[in-house]
Amino acid sequence: MRRFSRGLDERALDGLLRRFPAVGILGPRQAGKTTLALSLRPNAVFDLERPSDLARLDNPELALAGLRGLVVIDEVQRRPELFPVLRHLIDREPSRRKFLILGSASPELLRQSSESLAGRIAYVELEGFRFEDVPGRFCPKAWLRGGLPRSLFAASDTASLQWREEYVRAFLERDIPALGITVSSRTLGRFWSMLAHLHGSIANLSELGRSFGVSDTAIRHYLEILERTFMVTLLKPWHENISKRQVKRPKLYFRDSGILHALLGIRTQGDLENHPKLGASWEGFALMAAVRKMRRPGREFHFWGTHSGAELDLLVVDGSRRQGFEFKWNEAPRWTPSMASAMGSLGLSGLSVVHPGSAHYQLAKSAHAVPLAKLLATRPS
Repeated sequence: MRRFSRGLDERALDGLLRRFPAVGILGPRQAGKTTLALSLRPNAVFDLERPSDLARLDNPELALAGLRGLVVIDEVQRRPELFPVLRHLIDREPSRRKFLILGSASPELLRQSSESLAGRIAYVELEGFRFEDVPGRFCPKAWLRGGLPRSLFAASDTASLQWREEYVRAFLERDIPALGITVSSRTLGRFWSMLAHLHGSIANLSELGRSFGVSDTAIRHYLEILERTFMVTLLKPWHENISKRQVKRPKLYFRDSGILHALLGIRTQGDLENHPKLGASWEGFALMAAVRKMRRPGREFHFWGTHSGAELDLLVVDGSRRQGFEFKWNEAPRWTPSMASAMGSLGLSGLSVVHPGSAHYQLAKSAHAVPLAKLLATRPS
């Protein structure tokens, strides 16, 4: 498999490890968490999927107390009882060692860590390769195959799809039960496949429940499982006191375009370009890449829409500053009344219409058409 620098991730981790005694790397399985952790050259590594390492931690305080430097604990969600031990070791000898814990579930599912290590741990999310991690010529491949390394760098589109199909099966049949979740793999798989057809759409729980034949409560539970295991995300709506009636339901996106395409049966770039979900797929791919690029503490991400049809794909709120982003599968996007409505109603400082082409040009005052590659190549603000 070809390897590319993960310098941005390494620098971010290094900075957090200087400030916190414990750092958690969270993200989907096979996103490269272990590879990234090993690049920091830890003094000790415990992989909790290996029986021998699990046995070493039967008496965790004895196993960990004598260690110095950086200690990595992989797949930590398999042994949540470790967190009180880690807190004890951190408080007893805060300068002796640092803990880097890796998990395939969000902090909400790993609530033991947030309860036991409050004030002692910081989290980072790793979602596979960034668009900017790989050469520009890989852009169509990264969109089709997603960012999970073994999918992105597979020998062929067929091999990539086979890997992703096996990934989906293993996630449903092995990973979900390992997290203590009792929903059947068949039920969750059917629901997940149904969501693929709603990618980029407003998530109406009542309609989802009627389509799937279960209650709103069950639908919310299924969504939470997929959201907290980094498979989907719900982009919250922004609404405020203006004259227009605004949409107040979240928008649903798959976090990895390759998994989306596997569930939609999209095998090649040609299949993708002829698929009804082409525009929604591009929107989600570009939006998730932009959010990852711009994510900062205190920065909020929303979408905005009105019942009259005006909308904004992404609203970034940073204190009093508001930036807008539209994502268009069009190499030469134009200024629209919907964009003008968003600019005026939300008081945007600027609006970027992100597209797959190469031209950067002005659409209106403080509004520009921006290639995705250029947006992601700019230094973070």
